Order: sequence, then structure tokens, then C-alpha cells
Amino acid sequence: MWRLGFFFHETAFGLLSVFVPLYVVTLGGTLVDIGIMASIALFAAIPSSLFWGYVCDRTRRYRRYILLSFISVAVLLYLFTLTASVHMFIALYAVMSVLHVAHEAPKNVLIAEHYSREEWEKSYAFYEGFTEIGWLLGLLLGFLVSALGFNSNFVLFLCSGLNLLAFVFSVFLVADPLLIFERRLVSIEKKIDHASQNAWVASKVLAGLPLREKLKGENFRVFGAGLLLFALASSMFFTPLPIFFSQQLALPASMVFMIYMLNSSGAVAGYFVSARTKRAEEKTRVRQIVLFRSVLILLLTVLVQLAVYPTITAAAILILMGFAYALYYVFTLSLSMELIPAGKTGVFDVLVNIGGACGSFIGPLLAQTLGFLFQFVAASVLFFAAYIIFRIFS
Repeated sequence: MWRLGFFFHETAFGLLSVFVPLYVVTLGGTLVDIGIMASIALFAAIPSSLFWGYVCDRTRRYRRYILLSFISVAVLLYLFTLTASVHMFIALYAVMSVLHVAHEAPKNVLIAEHYSREEWEKSYAFYEGFTEIGWLLGLLLGFLVSALGFNSNFVLFLCSGLNLLAFVFSVFLVADPLLIFERRLVSIEKKIDHASQNAWVASKVLAGLPLREKLKGENFRVFGAGLLLFALASSMFFTPLPIFFSQQLALPASMVFMIYMLNSSGAVAGYFVSARTKRAEEKTRVRQIVLFRSVLILLLTVLVQLAVYPTITAAAILILMGFAYALYYVFTLSLSMELIPAGKTGVFDVLVNIGGACGSFIGPLLAQTLGFLFQFVAASVLFFAAYIIFRIFS
């Protein structure tokens, strides 16, 4: 039940995910303005993610930062209705990003500490699947308000109210864990397992026996580089995508919301499928998913260029991309909670935000200067580079 507040929060941001870039254009902004807004917001969130991750582990209080995130976002969304300036909107959006990420690290820790390591994948998958339904509902609301002709202020008031509702539910339902030790136990277990495996390999070497195994170890820097590149490619592809649908395919706003609803429905399915994946298969699955995303974007590029039912093609590919992302997110989040020590929980969000910030500027810039197809190909190449890095990690 504690997840209910997060459900309403994600409903609001599901609606905003498509509404915001379209709204910036209505204020007189360009693709580059959208990229600047997204990159500033994500760069501002980088030190914030580190800070919130550190302070929640330092104080061992998680609920207060979740509440702070929800209520501050509700207030800022209301303030959005009072400005019609693109630059003021970008500034407020950056402030909202700083406060929005305050709930991310505490939420990840709550799940990790409430459940044993064997249940992390299932628990993260259930949380993400449940809140993704909220995101899908937000996109449905966006479709309805666009189809019915409600104005932008109504949408912003609606999103503000949803975050206020998230705050109220979280006041009563979210509680800090009584004991905080699961992540430390997992870290100790991994170190003992690695030491035991390496000692066994060393004993075979000293005995002159044939050796096929390698010394066991995991390099978080390599893993982090993979996370960063994946986020960079994803942001490059998705940031200008609503404008691609709106301008290049000439789709009305309601249809853009509909395509994103299909993408979100694919993610919902992916989250619940990921709960049934075995822990030992995570690293292999991550590599396969990243390569799959690279191929999907190339396929989209070719089919759109050939004008083969571009709208239907884009919708089908976005469903598959949503499904693949859900699996990727659950697996990498679970792996990161093993590798990142307590007190540095925000590192996962920092790496994702660095990649997202760079991609959210580069993607729209490439789309505006060189065209959407070139931007798609560049994103596909970066996904392939991320695949190579994850192969090195595992």
C-alpha cells in the first residue's frame, strides 16, 4: 500500500512527459529550447541525486525526503500556470528537477531494505510495474484532455493536484524501515563469495592444474559507463520524439499521447515479466536488451524512410522499446544496489542523469540541424557502444 502515493506521482509525470515539450513549442520555443530545458534540469539533478542519496543514508530517514519531493513538485507545477515565458518555464522546470529527484534514492533504499536480496528483482519489478500503470494512466489523461480541448493551465493544475494527492497518501502509508542492514549483508556476501572463488582459482594455479576459470571481480566503473551510455542514447532518441510525431508525421497531440500510451503498456508488461527472471541471468539479459534497442531504432529509421506505415511502425517499435526498457531498468537497478555502498545510493541516478542531460541536448540539436533520421542513427550507434561496454563488464 505504501506505493500508492508514488502511483499518483507517476500519473502526473506520465502526462507531463508528452505535454511539456509540446507546451514549450506553444510558448514559442524550439527543439533546441526543449533540449536546453531538459539538459539543464538533468544537470541540476546530478548533485542533487548525490546529496539526497547521501543525506537519506546518513540520517537513516527516507520518508521525509519522499514527502518533500511530492509537496514541492505540487507547488512548482502550480507556479507554472503563472508564467508564459519560455525562459521562466525552463528555470522553474530546473528547480522542479532538483526537488523531484529527492524521492528516487530513498525509494530505492526502502525496497532494498524491506526485502531480501532474493526478492529485489521481484520487488523492484512490482513497484515499477505498478507505478508504470500510473504513468500509463497519465498518458491516457493527456489523450483525453487533448481530445476534449482543455487548456494548458488545466493540465498543470491537474498534475499539481495529483502530486498533492501523492503527498497526502505518503504521509499515512510510507514508513522508514525499522532495521537497515540488508545492503551491507549483500555486500559482505559478495566479497566472501569473490574471495572464495579467487582462492580456489589460485589454488589450482599453484597446483599446476589446468585453469579455465578467471579471477572473479566486478568493475563498477565499467558498469557505470554502460549505464551512462545507455541513458545518453535513450535521451537522444526520446527527447525530441514528441516533436517528430507532431511535425514530421503530422499527428495531433491526442495521437502522440496514444503512441506513448502504447510504449508505456509495453513497459508494464516488461516489469511483470522481469520479476520471473533468475538472478544469475541478469547480466546476460542486460546485454541482449541493449543490443535489441539498437536494432529497433535502426529498424524504425529504415521503415520511416521507406514510408512503410510510419505511424503503425513507430507505435509497434515503441511498444517493444518500452518492454525492453522495463527489463533493463529492473536488472541494472538490482545490480547497482549490490555494487554501490551505503551512503552513495544516489550514484545510480547521477550516472543516468549525466547521460540523460547530455542526450537531451544533443538529440534535439541533431534533429534540428541534421534531421531526425540522422539523430535516430546516432542513438542506435550509442546503444551498440553501450552493449560493448556491458559485455566487458560481465
